[in-house]
Amino acid sequence: MTTHIANHLVNTKEMLLKAQKEAYAVPAFNVHNLETIQVIVEAAMEMRSPVILAGTPGTFQYGGRDYIQAIAETAAKRYDIPIALHLDHHESLEDIKESIQLGTKSAMIDGSHHPFEENIKLVKEVVEYAHVHGVTVEAELGRLGGQEDDLVVDEKDSFYTDPAAAAEFVQRTGVDSLAVAIGTAHGLYKSAPKLDFDRLAQIQMVVDVPLVLHGASGISTDEVRKCIDLGCCKVNIATELKIPFSNEVRKYLVENREANDPRKYMAPAKEAMRKVVVEKIKMCKSDHRY
Repeated sequence: MTTHIANHLVNTKEMLLKAQKEAYAVPAFNVHNLETIQVIVEAAMEMRSPVILAGTPGTFQYGGRDYIQAIAETAAKRYDIPIALHLDHHESLEDIKESIQLGTKSAMIDGSHHPFEENIKLVKEVVEYAHVHGVTVEAELGRLGGQEDDLVVDEKDSFYTDPAAAAEFVQRTGVDSLAVAIGTAHGLYKSAPKLDFDRLAQIQMVVDVPLVLHGASGISTDEVRKCIDLGCCKVNIATELKIPFSNEVRKYLVENREANDPRKYMAPAKEAMRKVVVEKIKMCKSDHRY
């Protein structure tokens, strides 16, 4: 199926609603620089998959909001698939405003570490500002263990999303998508994760917006697809991209000790990362959707 897409960055509303209707998920890959964005959008284009380029506050601090924005916009102009630049795990309305003013159309406000009422208050403020500017908002209820950027949540402090609270949260905030905690974690798993599919099924029954699965690195394809069947329309992948990229840079420099050209040592790293991107697009069943 081929649909012509306007060559500019989009918000995530239509792509996630289409995924919800057709029972697949849009992959959200964490990006860090020019090379990682190139790999992801080129692979997505080959696979005719919608794609979300997710940047944490640390990524924007490292690369510069204007630089990352400009690279993502260039990628969107090149390819006729839906491409969204998404603010991942942002905790400040001011940071989100800065990116929205630059042209970003999708943001996650993470107030999951706040008490329920404070989380709602923060998310409502972001939703009210974002929706005026045509920007979609994701929020999180419940906390994932592990580390995302500089945010570390001890596994014993992680707690699962309550279905009744999720329904109230979505209704009161007007959020466009909801990240849920069902047993996944950021980073790689120390032991096999036990996902609470019954809880996810209960959330799906009472929440109508697309659900988001964070911490998908290290989760089996079958388990991810079960989450998709239970309403997860966006799947976040970060660590599983960084590892092959860094491994290949390290290997190249060890094997070629005189090497000093980033264009040379980045090439095998990009190829290793591309293979994972293709694999994850297939896992999400988002290939050949546009």
